[in-house]
Amino acid sequence: MVRRPGRGTVLGAMATYLFETDAHAELRQQIRRFAASEIAPHAHAWEEAESFPRELYARAGEIGLLGLGYPEEVGGHGGDLSHVIVAAEEMVVAGTSVGTCVGLGSHGIALPPIVRFGSDAQKERFVRPVLEGTKIAALGITEPGGGSDVAGLRTRAVRDGDHYVVDGAKTFITSGTRCDFVVTAVRTGGEGHGGISLLIIERDTPGFHVSKKLAKTGWWASDTAELTFEGCRVPAVNLIGLENAGFLAIMANFVSERLMLAAQCVAIAELAYRETRRYVREREAFGRPLAGFQVTRHKLADMATRLAAARALTGEALQRYLDGDERPSLAAMAKNTATDMCSYVCDEAVQLHGGYGYMREMIVERLYRDARLYPIGGGTREIMNEIIAKTEGF
Repeated sequence: MVRRPGRGTVLGAMATYLFETDAHAELRQQIRRFAASEIAPHAHAWEEAESFPRELYARAGEIGLLGLGYPEEVGGHGGDLSHVIVAAEEMVVAGTSVGTCVGLGSHGIALPPIVRFGSDAQKERFVRPVLEGTKIAALGITEPGGGSDVAGLRTRAVRDGDHYVVDGAKTFITSGTRCDFVVTAVRTGGEGHGGISLLIIERDTPGFHVSKKLAKTGWWASDTAELTFEGCRVPAVNLIGLENAGFLAIMANFVSERLMLAAQCVAIAELAYRETRRYVREREAFGRPLAGFQVTRHKLADMATRLAAARALTGEALQRYLDGDERPSLAAMAKNTATDMCSYVCDEAVQLHGGYGYMREMIVERLYRDARLYPIGGGTREIMNEIIAKTEGF
């Protein structure tokens, strides 16, 4: 069982990790052992298979990994976002599979609205089993024709007695092919953000269909689906919070999600940097290691510098969030900076690996593909800039 961690602090720009108190260090070692033994030996095979065993959720639940950041009264193991991020860092760096980490962590964006706004019955029925690893949760916001325009969603839920009748579709849903339920954004009122609610739609609901499993550039081990709802009768007790108040819950969710994405980029770049440093020391050309060439050392210097800068800004934004500053602009700045850095570092990692960097069995090739999602997922880079511009009054 993961020991319940204490409050964290941010290290400086040249630190290897974002957070590292004694409690964070102990947690990091536990997750590192889990990732190294349970994920890393299978990482390549699971990526190629585009899936990982469902049993991994149960094992992650047993050690308390899934319960990090959730209160004990709902089945969690305490801690805050810093502890969730420490675990995610090690899952990526020690486990070497971003897709597996993302798939295991899909509850991180699905459960917070239930924990924050849901009823006690909803928490007991939906949150606790997920944190134990016996159920899988997904979040359904994006629609085939909507993209980042959350306020324009079209999936409709019409009240009919003790049920809502839901019709519509969602796409890019992480864990969508095998989730047990989806926290779904639906339109229960008029146009715009004021008419949006959140409903928990269970997989066995008649009319719930996995339209297709989506083939992606990266994150192969994390299943992604398009879902269709055709006359789904959802019990009204599955409404999270108040009717037509779902938009605020969605927006609150986005801040922590974007900080998590920024931290994932730092972890991905850290792994790419480590792999590249090791490779250039071992690989020889023209009678000496690649690290013996000034151009190689300067590339590594640029990678290290950008990584340190992104880690510092992400750490600053995370600490402010933990201190109660939940401004969306800070998360947007951290996400854009970290995603730009991650794309650069992974591209340079492939370049320094040469032809081998283009081979699918190489970790850096996988990271290069995985990194491309981050300027899009959780809100595009352009949307982040618009958030920043509005906040700064441009």
